[in-house]
Amino acid sequence: MAKLYYRYGAMWSSKTANTLMVRYNYLEKWQNPVLLKPKAETRDGKMILRSRIGLEAECGIVEDFIRDFRWENSNIDAIIIDEANFLTREQVDFFAHIVDTYKIPVLCYGLKWDFKSELFEWSKRLFELADVIEEIPTVCWCGKRAHFNARIQDGKIVRDGEQFQLGGNESYVSLCRRHYLSGDISSSL
Repeated sequence: MAKLYYRYGAMWSSKTANTLMVRYNYLEKWQNPVLLKPKAETRDGKMILRSRIGLEAECGIVEDFIRDFRWENSNIDAIIIDEANFLTREQVDFFAHIVDTYKIPVLCYGLKWDFKSELFEWSKRLFELADVIEEIPTVCWCGKRAHFNARIQDGKIVRDGEQFQLGGNESYVSLCRRHYLSGDISSSL
């Protein structure tokens, strides 16, 4: 039975590595997975997904896939989406329709909260519609489970700014609640 999955985690929880491993598992079984990311995600190039540990693969763009999708021309066994926290409400609804109508599993990977610890509007729709919701854990510098994505600048947490800002180790750190609220990132840099 096909389902809509949302697998979320704080930054550095290996979401992209998990995305690429799931794709590999489908390929290993001679199946045809479609790997996608939103067009806003450009850190590794327009059509590349790359994890911090070096796994990478070519991918398609969500917006192009939705525009060009024709069921009669497809032989898709699964749709795997990285950075799903940047999907629009309409895109999430489209992928839920794919699951329900065409019985294709859709596996989404992304963040739950932004750097202000506020739910991404786009993630919210995935939490509302997903059949399966799973957290991909990671740890804070203190060893406790990290839930929060702290934006950093000049060694300090930034509490204000635009919700959408691409970045990596130079811009973000994942923290437990205690260290997120206290702003203590000294041992994580």
